[in-house]
Amino acid sequence: MAEPKSFRPKQFPPPEFMPRRKPIFSRMPPAVFPVLMGLLGLGLALRRGFDLLGLPSEVAELVLGAASGLWVFAALAYLSKIARRFGTLAEDLRTLPGRAGTAAGSLGLLLVASAVVPYSPSLATGLMVAGLVLHGALALLMLNTFRNGPPEQREVTPVWHLHFVGFILASLSAVPLGYVGLATTILWGTMAIAGVIWGISLMQLVRRIPPPPLRPLLAVHLAPASLFATVAALLQLHDIALFFVVLGGVILLALVIGAGWITTSGFSPLWGAFTFPIAAYASALFALDLVATGVMVLIAALGIVPPILYRVLAGWAKGDLAAKTNAAQA
Repeated sequence: MAEPKSFRPKQFPPPEFMPRRKPIFSRMPPAVFPVLMGLLGLGLALRRGFDLLGLPSEVAELVLGAASGLWVFAALAYLSKIARRFGTLAEDLRTLPGRAGTAAGSLGLLLVASAVVPYSPSLATGLMVAGLVLHGALALLMLNTFRNGPPEQREVTPVWHLHFVGFILASLSAVPLGYVGLATTILWGTMAIAGVIWGISLMQLVRRIPPPPLRPLLAVHLAPASLFATVAALLQLHDIALFFVVLGGVILLALVIGAGWITTSGFSPLWGAFTFPIAAYASALFALDLVATGVMVLIAALGIVPPILYRVLAGWAKGDLAAKTNAAQA
């Protein structure tokens, strides 16, 4: 008679009394980048405004230095996350905050290039080229995401301006660096794309009301008009510059009138969309020598950008921002 098999309890791993700590920056939220883009834009507006007003430039340069340093820190943090698991980039591109954040991240490099122009033209040129290549690659990845994703993911949103019109930021560096042909080509190309996005967005707005959480993104529509005005002024295309500064004024007025409706859902990381456009419009006004109006808009930007920047960065430091924006985990 065979002996009965002895029963052995199933082996379990020993209990962990302390939860495993996730690697640092393994869930770095790209939603940090829009507010950093806003801070860089504010620094550029201060530089342009202080120059016109004859004020000391140290404050503007200090803001630009701090903004550039913060952008470099955030970029390295996000690169460490991608290096740990490259698939996190594709996962971030599937969410609206992720798409906006990654686009703002690459555009931040173009703004850093513009900040560096007075100090090192050669470094600024390298950063501008790197920014164009990086943003172009990201735009291609975004198109691939649209092609393979669900139909609702392909809906046109104001964030499309960041992905497909944001190349205009390179012209802020290209003109003072002497690449006038490049700046002009980018200006005309991005104006055509922005016109299509504006038209589709206007039809969408007429047909249905955006849900409250997404309404802050409407502020992004101000950014292309502001940048076109600034670049056209740099290229001495005064009629085009004037047209876009007026268009930007109309968009800004609509945003101010509808501010309560736009912000009805309360603060969210998407409020980062308010930061760069208002700073860019102040720069546009200064570029057209509309100093008095530019100062008023700059004062408004000083009241808008720092508080939103603080709240978003505080959310990143506490770990709340990643969860609220559904950032990918490496």
